[in-house]
Amino acid sequence: MTDNTTPAVQNKDSSSTNGNGSDSNSSSTPSPPTADTSIAPESNNSTPQTNSNGNTNNANNNNSSPNLTSTTPPTTGAKKILENGTHIYCKWRDDAYHKCEIIDKREAETETGTYEYYIHYHEFNRRLDEWAHESRFDFNRIEMENKPHAPLAEIQNSEGQNRKITRQIKRKYDEMNHIQKGAEDESKLSAIEKEHEEITKVKNINVIELGRYEIDTWYFSPYPEEFAKCDKLFLCEFCLKYMKKKKTLNRHKLKCDLRHPPGNEIYRNGNLSVFEVDGKKNKIYCQNLCLLAKLFLDHKTLYYDVEPFLFYVMTECDQRGCHMVGYFSKEKDSPDGYNLACILTLPPFQRKGFGKLLISFSYELSKKESKIGTPEKPLSDLGLLSFRSYWTQVLLEILRKHKGNLSILDISNMTSIRTEDVISTLQSLNLIRYWKGQHIISVTPKAIEEHLKVYSKQTTKIEPKCIHWAPLNPPAKKHR
Repeated sequence: MTDNTTPAVQNKDSSSTNGNGSDSNSSSTPSPPTADTSIAPESNNSTPQTNSNGNTNNANNNNSSPNLTSTTPPTTGAKKILENGTHIYCKWRDDAYHKCEIIDKREAETETGTYEYYIHYHEFNRRLDEWAHESRFDFNRIEMENKPHAPLAEIQNSEGQNRKITRQIKRKYDEMNHIQKGAEDESKLSAIEKEHEEITKVKNINVIELGRYEIDTWYFSPYPEEFAKCDKLFLCEFCLKYMKKKKTLNRHKLKCDLRHPPGNEIYRNGNLSVFEVDGKKNKIYCQNLCLLAKLFLDHKTLYYDVEPFLFYVMTECDQRGCHMVGYFSKEKDSPDGYNLACILTLPPFQRKGFGKLLISFSYELSKKESKIGTPEKPLSDLGLLSFRSYWTQVLLEILRKHKGNLSILDISNMTSIRTEDVISTLQSLNLIRYWKGQHIISVTPKAIEEHLKVYSKQTTKIEPKCIHWAPLNPPAKKHR
């Protein structure tokens, strides 16, 4: 899986202390989130490094455009306070000037009378957004762009008053009132998503300490205000409780009895385990998990209700306990046949095959349910790459082993992959064509072997016999 950037990760000796602090800094009950359709895939490209300032260096997913980059040093120009929405060129880590947008500003602590600006580079993913001092800008190349603010979606309460709502509340409201979706409804949902993007533009927490790792975060996460103002948060790797100081974390570890995620261990193979955690039975843990996930998922929208979801947490086990490497969530009862709502591989464990293992596990559960599964749509661009990689490997192995005629429906039944996902994957490989009103698989053994060479590195696989799990609802007829 490609086109994803892994943040710099440093091993951290968990025995070191901050020096001061108290238990009053431990986390209270967070604003409850839940999972949605965002996917954070396993990264397969080069890993950026951390410079002396703690910044993450360049990655290969930037989709850079030559029109937005300049190596020409700026001429002397008068500096002024830049407003939000201003477009200007900023000197980046490659010593070239890249076009960016001003998102926010604050007075610089190091140089009195100057400003730092939170900027988004037009060429790069939002995970590379950062605070930049005004000395890095070319003030002779300023562009202004006024963007109208989209209105929020609203509904009327019993008193006729309008109130702003989230996407999930909107969906439930529509269902209860039998409202038909139309262009106006789609426009309102789009407005809600734009509002969410505005709120989460500025990253609030820069670093977290989780177990042996210090991890640079990628995106905003709505931790409670007193914790969101911290540059660094300390998390218990077992219960995911969050604290402001290292000393508080050390005290917490003496009292925390957990050595693995709460819930049932439903899979064990070697040192790899998967735990099923019920959002209703372990609400606080699942809320903390969603807050952690949002630090690395751009389009994940957090909600208050985690109870309708099951969380499948993958861990690596040693003598100290079971350490989380990633998770995925799914609805307990999905009317649309989704077998996965949200997925994340933690940055220290990316590029090691865990993302594909999580996806594979979700389909193994679908097989046990006798259902055809698909991830919740729409997928992010990086999420599509992750699933496309899994689908490709599975379909190629089926085509290599099978002799004789094989239909799209046959493949779907064998793999629990929805037919449209099968078709789109085969189309991306140029192994299918449309002839006389139907899709025909057109492939040679040589073509299959050529494609499989790319995926030969994946050695660890989910062993279905090691899964000890039964579905909540009895198996029903498969739906495609």
